[in-house]
Amino acid sequence: MAPKTSRFSPQQRVVLPGSEKAPLTAATGEKPARSSSVLTVSVIVRRKRPLNTKRLGKDRLTRTQYRQQHAADPAAVKLVRAFAKEFGLTVEKDTPKPERRTIQLSGTVAAMQQAFGVTLTQKTLEGSVYRVREGSIRLPAELIGAVEAVLGLDNRPQAKPHFRVHAKAANTSYTPVQVAQLYQFPSGATATGQTIGIIELGGGYRKADLTAYFKGLGQKAPKVTTVSVDKGKNSPSNANGADGEVMLDIEVSAAVAPGAKVVVYFAPNTDRGFIDAVGTAVHDTANNPSVISISWGGPESSWTAQSMSALDAACQSAAALGITITVAAGDNGSSDGASGNNVDFPASSPHVLACGGTKLIGSGGTITSEAVWNEQASNEGATGGGVSNVFPLPSWQANAKAASSVSGGGRGVPDVSGDADPVTGYQVRVDGQSMVIGGTSAVAPLWAGLIALNNQQNGKSAGFLQPQIYAAKASSAFHDIVSGNNGAFSAGPGWDACTGLGSPIGVKLIALLGGSTPTKKKKKSVRMRPAKKKASRKVKR
Repeated sequence: MAPKTSRFSPQQRVVLPGSEKAPLTAATGEKPARSSSVLTVSVIVRRKRPLNTKRLGKDRLTRTQYRQQHAADPAAVKLVRAFAKEFGLTVEKDTPKPERRTIQLSGTVAAMQQAFGVTLTQKTLEGSVYRVREGSIRLPAELIGAVEAVLGLDNRPQAKPHFRVHAKAANTSYTPVQVAQLYQFPSGATATGQTIGIIELGGGYRKADLTAYFKGLGQKAPKVTTVSVDKGKNSPSNANGADGEVMLDIEVSAAVAPGAKVVVYFAPNTDRGFIDAVGTAVHDTANNPSVISISWGGPESSWTAQSMSALDAACQSAAALGITITVAAGDNGSSDGASGNNVDFPASSPHVLACGGTKLIGSGGTITSEAVWNEQASNEGATGGGVSNVFPLPSWQANAKAASSVSGGGRGVPDVSGDADPVTGYQVRVDGQSMVIGGTSAVAPLWAGLIALNNQQNGKSAGFLQPQIYAAKASSAFHDIVSGNNGAFSAGPGWDACTGLGSPIGVKLIALLGGSTPTKKKKKSVRMRPAKKKASRKVKR
């Protein structure tokens, strides 16, 4: 369709910052995407006013305040709507409200290519055909600054679930309730009135499994609600797929926080789907989750800068609204499955609680031993952890010495930890089967459940809790893990790049979070200990 007006068409095209995508060399069978195929993209626009990230954890906004001050800039929305009309793109009827800052546009491949200055191809990757975008998005100059990200032109998978099924019969395994007991979650407490949000990028659950599982625990099955994001669905298949992730997340979080409602946000496994799911959960006024659990991610290098910025911005919004986001730190040790040392994103966002993994031995309420999870020798994974190459060192982590291994300093991962080793894994039910599953995927919902208990017990949400838990007196609320490594980094006294501050002492942590906002006291100095020779790295800001 020829443009009816030509406001944007004559303008110089400028690269959308952070939109660069490297060539997909591993793919085969390249051919042009069908020009008449219709797709939908999410265009994220700037805020009316930037959030003051230095005040996160100290100030808290109501949803009304947030909408008035930090929702989409109306001028940017007007620009994008005019741009869409000129290039024959349609604004979707269910485009989110302004607080999401997301405008959903639909159109043909041909129209999208012309509008965004890209070439879309079809390529085969690991047996599946995807729509692929390489290089940069080029926008009319007038849109630069107003538009922060364009997501969905490319639909290849963005993230992986961080769970590990134990390959053999487990000598030691626990129900989530037993893990909670070892970590001194408050006995007999409930999370009634709280809602736990869970982000899923595939798989599904069956109600019959949940009923049977919780009956076996002697608990009432939780109320589980599903929310479809970008046409994502609850699609259970078999125990070998992503169902293991979905069931682990629901069963662990709900078992340790009885009485909590669970809302599962199902979205496609793309950068657009992931970011839209987090935004949907954060701004879900119908279900109002006070804590959101994410067990999916990938090495920072696998993300575009615009996608990382957009997802991190959604996490900033959560922090501003008093919502905690817990994220699995990854299951492939200090490399995160890539070359060199890497941390997993979104765990590396400074606005989420990054959750690492341990190997936990104990019974009743007594822990016999706890060390860094590292079963790489038997091909059963290891906790992620290290230093971000993208996000600078947050002020609240300044005395954690995360900067000691890199020039300029970067956000250290993880913040906290919990049982993740599949050798000491969680007893769960997936698609009618009883299984033992580990991975940092278990730790994010474990911590989400603890946060839900905290929110109910203290009568207020924990929100952005890092400034409090990194304060000097917070060490009494953690089991300090001092043995083991995840490859390049070793555990030691205080914070480390394997297990963060340590695993929780539930009742003490809840008492800590129930106190006042921390003052700027001098924090205890702790150090990161590389187990191998340090590699020189440059931190991008």
